[in-house]
Amino acid sequence: MGEDCGLERSGKNLGRFVKAARRSEIPEGSARIIQVDTRTLAIFHANGEFFAIDNACLHQGGPLGEGEVYGTRVVCPWHGWEYDFSTGSNVDDPSMKLTCFPVRVQDDDILVEI
Repeated sequence: MGEDCGLERSGKNLGRFVKAARRSEIPEGSARIIQVDTRTLAIFHANGEFFAIDNACLHQGGPLGEGEVYGTRVVCPWHGWEYDFSTGSNVDDPSMKLTCFPVRVQDDDILVEI
């Protein structure tokens, strides 16, 4: 798991957790786009863990949840920008970073902190 995305960490919880999806809806190695309040997020399932980031690529807003997933990386389907969704960082320029959201799994429910 990366430094900023994925499972919740004690002491960092400032928002509220909302149900975003069911585990069974996001198979290993895939993603799903979800709407939580006014935000559009992409939830990824990799290495048995779930990660949540902003869905919009920093380049031109491409839908990251529709991109190719491999390991903990996703490739934007519009222009090929690549991100590590376990940290939110752009692979080519780590200073470019997407917002990450802590994830909690309860039974079959995936909860995201917003």
